[in-house]
Amino acid sequence: MLKINLKRILKLNFLRDILCFLAASYIKLVFYTSSWEIIGFERPSKLIENKTPFIVAFWHGRLLMLPFVWDRKKILHLLISRHNDGELISKTVSYFGLKSVRGSTNKKGAEALRKMVKFLKNGEWVGISPDGPHGPRMIASPGIAHVSRLANVPIFPIVCSANRAKTLKTWDRFLIPFPFCKGVFIWGEEIAPPSSSSKEIIEGTRRSIELELNKISLIADNKYANKKTSISNNSSE
Repeated sequence: MLKINLKRILKLNFLRDILCFLAASYIKLVFYTSSWEIIGFERPSKLIENKTPFIVAFWHGRLLMLPFVWDRKKILHLLISRHNDGELISKTVSYFGLKSVRGSTNKKGAEALRKMVKFLKNGEWVGISPDGPHGPRMIASPGIAHVSRLANVPIFPIVCSANRAKTLKTWDRFLIPFPFCKGVFIWGEEIAPPSSSSKEIIEGTRRSIELELNKISLIADNKYANKKTSISNNSSE
């Protein structure tokens, strides 16, 4: 079996650029050849129309089709890890007008989180994967709750699923929909920013994000009886 050496690819810019171009082309192929349903967009739509910033929260394994559920005329900054896969993701999403901030939601990503807060206060939107960059899968870290509090903006979870897809054997069970599939995007309920920085309040918000993301993930997967991508198939199994 052919194994891709990401470090070697990243050292060769032309190979990295080719790989990212192919990835972006595949994402476009999947989207335009498939049938998509968007559920719950009425939840964040008014804030988007009024140019009110908020945080888009999504599980790392459901990132692939995210560019097509967002209006590229609205600036969205994605928090992308500094790992090798993050370099590829950052370059790929740039084809769709999405911007990247390199870092994470853990303690080592404090500088990146401060940048996200700044973007939000400037009236722009940010996207954060609370289980990135390396898990545990579908368990939210508190970083996203801190960003929400500091910027005083709400959080809107979103998830994608499809009836025909490949689930990679990676820590995040990365989902790759196939062309000519039927897919769905589901926006979750709005989650208010924490009222204080106390551990109890932050934990409550973190838990709410995790529960809402897992709830809509299960709804999306059950829509197509997609057993391979259900949340019961977690990283610890």
